[in-house]
Amino acid sequence: MRNLFRENFVFKESQCNIISDKLEGIEAAKEEIKHQRALLSKYISEHPKFAWTLKPTSIPETPLVANLMATAAKKANVGPMAAVAGVIADLAVNSILRQNCSVAVVEDGGEISAVSDEAIDVALAAGNERLSKKFGFRLTDFPIGMATSSGRFSHAFSFGDAEAATIFCKDAGLADAVATATCNVVKGEDEQAAIENGISVAKEVAGVEGVLILYKGCTGTWGKIPQIIKINPS
Repeated sequence: MRNLFRENFVFKESQCNIISDKLEGIEAAKEEIKHQRALLSKYISEHPKFAWTLKPTSIPETPLVANLMATAAKKANVGPMAAVAGVIADLAVNSILRQNCSVAVVEDGGEISAVSDEAIDVALAAGNERLSKKFGFRLTDFPIGMATSSGRFSHAFSFGDAEAATIFCKDAGLADAVATATCNVVKGEDEQAAIENGISVAKEVAGVEGVLILYKGCTGTWGKIPQIIKINPS
């Protein structure tokens, strides 16, 4: 892999890792994240329900960030804030690509949006769970969005109890919303039934390409999953 530029960037609730083959791409992503966060904050100040409802809302025409969040949330049957990190990652990636970059990767709080002309390796983070950061995925088919929701370690609210419910789509916004919806139903004493419930929710959403669920030491998958790789602890 050629040398790439990488930067950690925190702005308000967005905690991002940005990767690009050009410094201009990194700067563009940072400006886009700040811009979209400002637009979202203004929209929420005028429509406070958007920030706290756990159900889909009407889809506004503007700003684009709210439109994309509400659209993804409606598909997944969750509240729009379930898609915020993924949508901002998608918008930041688009800003990188406008700089004629060949590599554009943005991870916002664990949700990943990526376009690249070479493979990108990412780890699956699940807090202090046994398999957290022990394995991951080699992303080779772009564009791709990857999002993980957890009932065990995430700061985000969840009705479920999965160690991880990871969703793969073309865009991270939809993956983010569906990961929340999937994790919400993974619970109960019957591990296999819980995993099957989560998979059933995910695969019914148009645009979902694959799902992986970790629950009580058991694993279930459906659809198209990137190559699973072992992560080097170093």
